[in-house]
Parts: sequence; C-alpha cells; structure tokens
Amino acid sequence: MAEIATEFVQLKVRVIVTYGTPGALAAKQATSVIPVVFALVGDPVGTGVVTTLARPGGNLTGLSNQSIDLPGKRLDLLREVVPGLRRLAILGNSSNPSSALEMSNVGIEVASFEIRRAEDIAPAFEALAGRAGAVYVATDMLLLTNRVRINTLALGVKLPTMHGAQQYVEAGGLMSYGTSYTAQFQRAADYVDKILRGTKPADIPVEQPTKFDLVVNLTTAKALGLAIPETLLLRADEVIE
Repeated sequence: MAEIATEFVQLKVRVIVTYGTPGALAAKQATSVIPVVFALVGDPVGTGVVTTLARPGGNLTGLSNQSIDLPGKRLDLLREVVPGLRRLAILGNSSNPSSALEMSNVGIEVASFEIRRAEDIAPAFEALAGRAGAVYVATDMLLLTNRVRINTLALGVKLPTMHGAQQYVEAGGLMSYGTSYTAQFQRAADYVDKILRGTKPADIPVEQPTKFDLVVNLTTAKALGLAIPETLLLRADEVIE
C-alpha cells in the first residue's frame, strides 16, 4: 500500500480513495497535500488517521465503520445462537491497528490467533480445534479476501462464525453484524464529489454509520446443526437460504 500511495503522489492525482486503516495511514504518510478519502476505518482518531471526527484537519477525511465499538453487540448476537458460549476464538490481523483494537474489545475468554498472511489461516484452525465454541473474525481486508477459506475451515471443525460484513456470510459464514460496505463506498463517492468541487478535506467531518445490518446464513446453520431463534431471524436484515 505504501508503494501504491507513493506512485499516486508521483502521478499527481487529484484525489486518493482508499479503505481500511492500513490504506488510510499509507496515504497519509505518502502525502500531506493531495486530498485523501477513506472508507471502512474502525477508529480514525484512535489510530491517528485524523485529529477529530468533526474537524479532521489535514488532507484526510472519510467514513468510519465503527468496527472497534461492535464486538459486544456481535457477541450478544452469537450467544443467541450458541447458548452457553464460554470461550471464543478470534482471528485477526494485529498489524492492522483497527483490528488490534477490535480484538481487545471482545469481552469474553478468548484464544487469539494472529493472521498476517494467508498461509497463517489453516494452522490457526488446526490450533483452535477443541479450544473454542465459536470463531470471531476481526474486520480486516486480508481476512475478507480469504473469507471462503476461513468459512470452509470453520465448517470443517463445526464452529459457527461471527463476522463484520455481509460478504463473509455470502461466502459461507454463519452471521455478520456491521455497516454496509456498499453504502460506505457510495458515501465516499459523495466526499470525492465535494472535494473536486472545491471543499477542503479538513472541513468535511468524518461520517459514522447510523445503520448496521444483521445477516444470517441458514444453510450454514443447518450444516452446523444449529437452530436460529425465530426472534433473531425476525430482526435480521437479510437471511441467506
């Protein structure tokens, strides 16, 4: 990402659009002049992407997905499906500052497995077998890219999974709770439009999501032998069958 951001600066682009905390930080390091619009950053202030949400300062602005604030809610939803859940396995990329914060905010006994590259995923599942009742996948683009592999391995060891976005559930995960990635990028386009019309990034507040989607995969639930409570299905924004 650092190399790509540097190349954009050399090309003298008018705006850089990126996503995730690593991408936003790479763009910030590469330029203090070219406007940068980001999406899907878990904690823009806490990770040093912007100064404040209301007045970002500098040349960066965009959208937060509040991923570090949601582990408690996701855990509550998971417990509705897996009653008596006592120990949780967490897969996360600790080199992503937002993922590291998210992993630290899960309020239950956990076994954490760091995923820094795709080759770390299979050994993690071998290590967690028999050590947890479910798997929490922290929000990160490396894990999103490998979502099919993660869900296939989880199903192989009969473990339900909780994710931060619908794309994971469409790839076989059990359930997700989080903001819409599509909506975030659509709003990012509005930010780009404002900047190209002359508004400074420093004057555009960082937007936080107001809607979070609950998505459930009934096919995966059936394969795991889990009965999804009707009360949860009625609250779901989408049910995959």
